[in-house]
Order: sequence, then C-alpha cells, then structure tokens
Amino acid sequence: MRIDSERKLVKECVRGNPAAQRQLYEDYGGKMYSLCLRYAKNEQLAQDILQDGFIRVYEKLDQFRNEGSLEGWIRRLMVNVAIRACQRQARLYVVTDLEEATHEAGPEQVEGSFAEQELLEMIRDLPDGFRLVFNMYAIEGYSHQEIANELGISEGTSKSQLSRARQSLQKMIEERWGETKKKKITNEISG
Repeated sequence: MRIDSERKLVKECVRGNPAAQRQLYEDYGGKMYSLCLRYAKNEQLAQDILQDGFIRVYEKLDQFRNEGSLEGWIRRLMVNVAIRACQRQARLYVVTDLEEATHEAGPEQVEGSFAEQELLEMIRDLPDGFRLVFNMYAIEGYSHQEIANELGISEGTSKSQLSRARQSLQKMIEERWGETKKKKITNEISG
C-alpha cells in the first residue's frame, strides 16, 4: 500500500510503520545517495553516510513541522551527517586564513558533452576541506558564514578553500580535456 500524502507518510513513519519508512527511503534514497556521493571519498563511505542519515531522519522526523518541503528537510539532515562523517574520516584540511580569496573564475556555460559523472569524480578527488566547502557553497547553497559556523572555521578560510577548490577543479579539467574545453566549463565551478 502506497501512502500518497506527505503528511500521512511522515505521521506513519513517526509511528514506526516499517512500510512507511521503506516508502520514505524509496522516495528520497536515490537523491540523498547522490548527495552523499558528492561528500564521500568513495561509494562505501557514501552508503554508510546514507544509512546513518536515514537513521537520523527516522529519529528526528517527529520534529518535521511541515514548514517547507520534506525533501529539503531530509537534505539538510543528510548534509549534516555527511559533513560529520567526512570530518571523522580524515582530519579537515584547513587552509590558512586569507582576508579574501584571490582567484575567482568568470562564469561560463557547461558544454553539453561534459559528463556530470566526470565532474563528480573530480570533486570527489579534491582534498577533504576543499570538497566540503565546495559542496556546501556551490551545490547546497550555504553562505560562507554558514559554512564557517558549521565547520568551525573562519569565513576567510571558507572563501579561500572555495577558491582553491575551483582552481584545483579547473586544473583537473585542463589536464583531462585541454585548454579549449577548460574555456567552456562551468558556471557550476565558478558559481
């Protein structure tokens, strides 16, 4: 039996209904796994984050107040679990504070042939601190102040790590596809 209403689904999950919990996972698991892959260094860690994240979702679901989307609420919890997992996996690589990030690339369009999977692999190859800040800022939409508060770093460090993550990604793109492709890539990298 499929529960059609989001409110009913939440209510049933809070009551501990295994079918509702399974449906919640089926409805949002794929999107959240993609999120976890962006933060994790490998697929095994992403699966662990996903599992821990859904455990946290089930534990905290009674706190969801139907203000905003359920998906957004789950995403926020999942990001927090992913950040904590990455911090536990390796010491956060903190770059010395800079008053301002010095290098900002101009916006460019993503070329249709540029494979999203390849970009995700490059993001996964970034050092831990760079990867966390890049994901939080460029993909999740956190501000530098929010990132600083969440990771326990300064705003300058957040800006610096974002700038260095972008530089690293641009270098990886250039090495993989050469200068002509580099010029066509990315508003996603440049924000």
